[in-house]
Amino acid sequence: TAWRVLESGGSELDAVERGCGQCEIDQCDGSVGYGGSPDESGETTLDAMIMDGNTMEVGAVADLRRVKNAIGVARKVIEYTKHTLLVGESASLFAVRMGFPYEDLTTQKSLSLYSKWLNQSCQPNYWKNVVPDSSKSCGPYKRREEVTYKEEHTSSQRSVHNHDTIGMVVIGVSGTVASGTSTNGAIHKLPGRVGDSPIAGAGSYADSTAGGAAATGDGDIMMRFLPSYQAVEYMRMGTDPTVACQKVISRIQKYAPKFFGAIICANTTGSYGAACNKIPGFTQFHFMVSSPLLSRPTEQVIDCI
Repeated sequence: TAWRVLESGGSELDAVERGCGQCEIDQCDGSVGYGGSPDESGETTLDAMIMDGNTMEVGAVADLRRVKNAIGVARKVIEYTKHTLLVGESASLFAVRMGFPYEDLTTQKSLSLYSKWLNQSCQPNYWKNVVPDSSKSCGPYKRREEVTYKEEHTSSQRSVHNHDTIGMVVIGVSGTVASGTSTNGAIHKLPGRVGDSPIAGAGSYADSTAGGAAATGDGDIMMRFLPSYQAVEYMRMGTDPTVACQKVISRIQKYAPKFFGAIICANTTGSYGAACNKIPGFTQFHFMVSSPLLSRPTEQVIDCI
């Protein structure tokens, strides 16, 4: 879809918006758009961002409720406000003022995912240091008086099966770069949780003087390292896109060896690459490429490191 937009004369931002928007409509992997990844209260909320690598403008929404086209609303943040990121109920009100309809993001599938989770004593969840024991019950939780610090186990809960993002980097014919992401976030997240996807430099980053990158995976860990920004800066220094992606993954590995995540990188000349962290059940990463050199969109596969 994004490639067709470019071929018909659309801008790089148009391509990112339409491409990610198509995934929202298709509910890609159940992890993008409506009807997937219900939070702890059973509601599906959306995060998205879009970035213009010429002006460095970013539009983003997080915890967007009852509006399906999150990437479209993010684009309107660039076009009609001087802000970068709108969140929660206020983001939904903005969307309605911009002409987006209120729609129910719940489906039979998301309801069944939620009821199954409740029946499994709310496992897995994202609480720690609370009473009652969050590994065995649904709460409501209160904080423990004494906090114990132990190695985080949250990373192993997230896998290729329950969390993903559509991330896209578009390089135009003149080298102009745009990027974007859209997701419904981590399944069973705490209401109000925001991951890496709508954060500039974390979920994606675009700079027409260097390149673009987009990340997917465990946003709570990945956002701490601004992986997309870091990758673009490596490419600015002349690093090959594949190596730039690998260096970003290696940096996170030092602190969170078991994290689930991957990143794609492309520079202004159209060279591209990707990297992922190797964990049980996730040893390869698949991504799609369209270019003038390819007759059709082509799936690429890389081995994780």
